[in-house]
Amino acid sequence: MAKRIIGTTPKQDGFRMPGEFEPHARVFMIWPERPDNWRNGAKPAQEAFTNVAKAIAKHTPVTILANNTQYANCRARVPSDIQVVEISSDDSWVRDCGPTFVINDKGDIRGVDWTFNAWGGLYDGLYFPWANDDAMAQKICELEGVDSYRTEGFVLEGGSIHVDGEGTVIVTEMCLLSPGRNPDKSKEEIEDMLKEYLNVEKVIWVKDGIDPYETNGHIDDVACFVRPGEVACIWTDDKENPFYEQAQAAYKTLSESVDAKGRKLKVHKLCLSKEPCHLHGANTIDIVEGTLPREEGEISIASYMNFLITNNAIILPQYGDENDALAVEQVQAMFPDYVIEPVRTEEVAFGGGNIHCITQQMPKAK
Repeated sequence: MAKRIIGTTPKQDGFRMPGEFEPHARVFMIWPERPDNWRNGAKPAQEAFTNVAKAIAKHTPVTILANNTQYANCRARVPSDIQVVEISSDDSWVRDCGPTFVINDKGDIRGVDWTFNAWGGLYDGLYFPWANDDAMAQKICELEGVDSYRTEGFVLEGGSIHVDGEGTVIVTEMCLLSPGRNPDKSKEEIEDMLKEYLNVEKVIWVKDGIDPYETNGHIDDVACFVRPGEVACIWTDDKENPFYEQAQAAYKTLSESVDAKGRKLKVHKLCLSKEPCHLHGANTIDIVEGTLPREEGEISIASYMNFLITNNAIILPQYGDENDALAVEQVQAMFPDYVIEPVRTEEVAFGGGNIHCITQQMPKAK
């Protein structure tokens, strides 16, 4: 039976968050359906999610969690080798509301159940209520029979952290210090929480993300660990690119950073899309009180960095942009022994995220 662990932290108990490049037992997703977030009743998004799930399933088992109203539809649309489980949710960003799994050297696995408040709560969150999503991490841990730590009152999303599994985490100030998360905590206190619950010694702070309005700038659009000592970072020379300043600043910060083991980081550049990804079909998205409305032509955050690393494969976003092929080439160079699985995901970007945001890996315990 899965139980809540009270009174200790993963660090005290000898658990750490592994790097995403370490082996996975399973990947979780949540089926999209909100007509006030996804255009055309979420049907195009469902197709994109299905294509992402199929690409992952070639390499790693996949579980999709669906609301009761969508269970039959989801089950009918995804292949039979993908598990579908009926669990209630508010939206479909399992990276952020699902558990962060931690492992130890004895072959045990546990979950960290961060408090989730829809990226900013009543201050600047994206929807209300969010109680089903806040319960998602515990439900996934129950499903897998995994004990969990609850950070009651401490808000964090999985998309706001990237670890190397060897003591270092990268985050953004824009997100972790935003007033809608933990306004009662200082930067040092937030660092202490990361150190206790991820079992890291070093926090590398990148100043800004590229998504201030949706996630308050999650790191997973900007940078990630390729392997210990090496990171990928978004890059552009084009001063007209809307993310030029953030990309340059993040690259500079990471290039000057040293990890917990004292290594100067090697930084790989990953291109941005040539053209910004503009939302179309906003008039098919329901307008509902309590949800951030979407506008025709608004820039959707379409970052190639928002990929998933899973069991020697990279599930990589594509947007029908002229830099799609370059992104594949650059990621393949970073991960020479991996299979690159490119998937068209502008429909996911229209909803406010991408492949990394809609997936959450469960590591394979040693």
